[in-house]
Amino acid sequence: MTLNAEEAAMVEAVRDFVDREVRPVVRELEHANAYPGGLIDQMKRMGVYGLAIPEPYGDVQVSTPCFAMITEELARGWMSLAGAMGGHTVVARLILAYGTREQKERYLPRMATGELRATMALTEPGGGSDLQAMRTVARRDGDEYVISGTKTWISNARMSGLVALLCKTDPEAVPRHRGISILLVEKVPGVSVTADLPKLGYKGVESCEVVFDDARVPADALLGGVEGAGFAQMMRGLEIGRIQVAARATGVARAAFDDALAYARQRESFGRPIWQHQSVGNHIAEMGTKLTAARRLLLYAAERYDSGERSDMEAGMAKLFCSEIAMEIALDAIRVHGGYGYSTEFDVERYFRDAPLMIVGEGTNEIQRNVIARQLVERGGLPS
Repeated sequence: MTLNAEEAAMVEAVRDFVDREVRPVVRELEHANAYPGGLIDQMKRMGVYGLAIPEPYGDVQVSTPCFAMITEELARGWMSLAGAMGGHTVVARLILAYGTREQKERYLPRMATGELRATMALTEPGGGSDLQAMRTVARRDGDEYVISGTKTWISNARMSGLVALLCKTDPEAVPRHRGISILLVEKVPGVSVTADLPKLGYKGVESCEVVFDDARVPADALLGGVEGAGFAQMMRGLEIGRIQVAARATGVARAAFDDALAYARQRESFGRPIWQHQSVGNHIAEMGTKLTAARRLLLYAAERYDSGERSDMEAGMAKLFCSEIAMEIALDAIRVHGGYGYSTEFDVERYFRDAPLMIVGEGTNEIQRNVIARQLVERGGLPS
């Protein structure tokens, strides 16, 4: 994939930002579970939060391959930074694709600068992957919707001022998905972030439980102004979300590979660099091969998304493969480092803690396999 000169310069600028500003401080911030406010402010100034927002609402919209490469660079420095803009981008694409003119004008200019950050709320306690079984309900009351329910594992919930809420506006609808809508919910009375969930990795960025206790929003908060379209809208939005997760996974895999390769070249054992020992050299060879394949599949999915064709299978394949490969490479990086790989003085232990999120987030890999299989059957196999 060849980017134009402007997009290539943007990727290079983010790469320099990661090497100059992120990597020197990430270990301290991550171990302290500290919110990276300064780094996120720099991301805002660089236009990272507006990558998916075109004129007249923003001024730095890029192709999806460029978006994926920028996400990968951020995750190479610290996966949490890429996660801090993931859901925001999905919401921006949802509003662009389905929002009313008033919704676009109200939210997109502020989202493009990062002044307004957005997140999406899908998962519920006990609900898991069965989104159609959700219990969060928004009932119409005159010119308002009254929302009741609870969502969990909502990234950036405290720092976001806008939530794209997947909820039921018709609990009795058959089939169930016809009763699901998306509401654009601001932090109105009745919306409360009740808990920050403890996590293995993905530190510094909050993942929260959010409660809607008879929260009232105006009727024009309904995305696109049409009830019952939310499930299909969100499934399309998750295509870019899964590409973003695949890019995050690839960035973690790159960081783990780079660290392992550097360590294998400088560390000596029995009088020679350890990469020259076949067992270590084999790890390096397999890691590099897997990473190359993951990056190509990621860019293939990104190109497919921009083609305008259906890309749920391609996005699912990228998310599945890249996340599994990130986990394998992170573990192999620990093997290459030996005992030091288990030490918090080296970054490879962080990669190993961050990688599993991409396996279970944005639709578990078990769900991705279902999506891929269904699409392979419907399409009659792979293109020749």
